[in-house]
Parts: sequence; C-alpha cells; structure tokens
Amino acid sequence: MSEAGGLPPTVHAACVIIGTRGILLRGNSGAGKSSLCDLLVEAAGNKGHFAAHVSDDRTCLRRENGKVVASPAPTIAGKLEVRGLGIVELTNEPKAVLHLVADLVPSGELERFPEEDALFVELEGVDLPFVGLEEGRPMENLRRLRWRMRGLFPKSPDYI
Repeated sequence: MSEAGGLPPTVHAACVIIGTRGILLRGNSGAGKSSLCDLLVEAAGNKGHFAAHVSDDRTCLRRENGKVVASPAPTIAGKLEVRGLGIVELTNEPKAVLHLVADLVPSGELERFPEEDALFVELEGVDLPFVGLEEGRPMENLRRLRWRMRGLFPKSPDYI
C-alpha cells in the first residue's frame, strides 16, 4: 500500500464489476491487468450483463460493514492505460464490493492443484475467494475466472 500527500492508501491492482460481482486483479506492471479487465467487461457485455471498470493500476481498499470495497485512486479515476496508446478516458463505477481476488503471476509459477486454504486471501481483515492467473494468457485467465465464479456462485448467472 502507499499513502502520499494525504491521498488514501492504494494497492497496485485493477478492479471491475461483472454482473453483480466485484473482481480485484493484482499483478506486476505489464502483467496484463488492464487488458484482462477490458476482456472481462467485453465478455460480460456481450452476454447482455452489466459490466464496468472501477479502477486501473491503483485501487483504494477499505473495509465497510464486513465487506471490502474497492474504489479508484482519486488522481486516476476514469482513466485506463492502453499500452502503446497511453492513457485513455473511460466511464467507470465509483466503487465495487469485492467478491473475488485474482493475482497474475509469471508463467510457470501458478500452482496446478492449489490447496484449499490457497483459494482464499485476506484483505482489510476479510477473507475473500482467490484465484491465481498466468501473465500473458488472457483467454485462459478468462476461463479460469469463469470456472472459479461458477464454483463460488452456482446460482448466479454465468456473467463471463
């Protein structure tokens, strides 16, 4: 987390809302967070579901009523980095309740069969479902997210 000049602390992550579910994507610079967020929003929209960007690159997290709420860093709200094009303006939601956390890791570092306790992560004192994703594999990551969400929310629509 970082805190500079009175601004709220942030994490290096992007966030989207897919249907009714907030998803936080963490990873190193260049790991593909912004691209995957775009892909998720497009996939849900193509299925007729609500989907929106919340934040790109820096995300504020806070605990609220036992849930973790994500919002964009104020200085970059409504902006998205498109590598090779620069910063573009976009419509974004001001916040999302998180339902899933995903980490983009270098290829080869993803566990094939993670232990049950590795499928959750603590943020702001709240345990949240977790899924590991591989850098540079956007379609496979979309598939992993789809299956993780199906397992977590079996009665919810198939948003992606």
